[in-house]
This record gives sequence, C-alpha cells and structure tokens, in this order.
Amino acid sequence: MRIFSPRRVRRSFTQSLMAPPEKVFPLLCPVRETEWVPGWDPECVISHSGIAEKDCVFTTSASPQNSIWIITHYDPDNYRIEMLKVTPNQTVGKLEIALSNAGDGGTRAEVAYTYTSLGPEGDVFLEAFTEDGYREFMERWERALNHYLSKGEKIAG
Repeated sequence: MRIFSPRRVRRSFTQSLMAPPEKVFPLLCPVRETEWVPGWDPECVISHSGIAEKDCVFTTSASPQNSIWIITHYDPDNYRIEMLKVTPNQTVGKLEIALSNAGDGGTRAEVAYTYTSLGPEGDVFLEAFTEDGYREFMERWERALNHYLSKGEKIAG
C-alpha cells in the first residue's frame, strides 16, 4: 500500500446572476445545462426524476478518459449542490455551488472546484488549472447563464 500527501488545488469564484436563486438553481443540472451551456452534452444521465437529484450519475467526454460525475449533495431548499467528478487515472474533482439572494432580485453564486491528482496525468492537469484560467472559465459560465436568464436562449458558442 502506498500512502502519500495529496496534490490538490482549490479555486473559487463568485458569480453575479440576473435572476433570483429559485430560478437559477434548477438550471444547475446535467440535463438543464444543455439549454444554456455551449458545448455541454452529457453522454449518459442516470436519474429517477430525469434531472438533477442526490445520487444522480452522469458521464461527460473528457481526455484522457471520460469523466464520471455523481451528485453527492442536493438541497433545493437552501440552493446548494455538490458533485464529485472522477476522471480515471487523472483527477478526482469536487464541485460546490451555493446560491444566495443578492438583494437586488439577483443571485450570488459561490462556485468552487477542488481537484486532487491521481498521478502524473493529474499533476499535469493541476499545473494547467490556474487562477487566471479558472476566472476566465467562471466569467464565461456567468455570461452564458446571464444570457440565458435574460434572453431565454443559449449564448453563441
């Protein structure tokens, strides 16, 4: 057995969204994200309800191998969701999203990703998971979601 200290990186970002949490939260779903995220196309969704729920499992295309996602915490009453993302032989990721009322009819979304390397491929991934790259990713996500919330359609990809 090998035991060693984790190589782990956590990034967080606060988004400002143009709708109240009760309108935003249902869109944080592997199925509903196809409505507003350019290029989002899960390969498989395993869910009793057909949408996000605790223990929902879905897969997405990734390199070097497809990723497996599991919704580990789903709390629509408090607008919180957590997911694990496993990319075999690369990383285990945790996505945490907490929505709160921004007081102006909008939503403050705290979005954090934590990745733990599973070996050399994961180490390369962590090196590329920079603060600037994460901020750019979160700003694209924020623009896409706000576009959908205001126009009812997916932003041009």
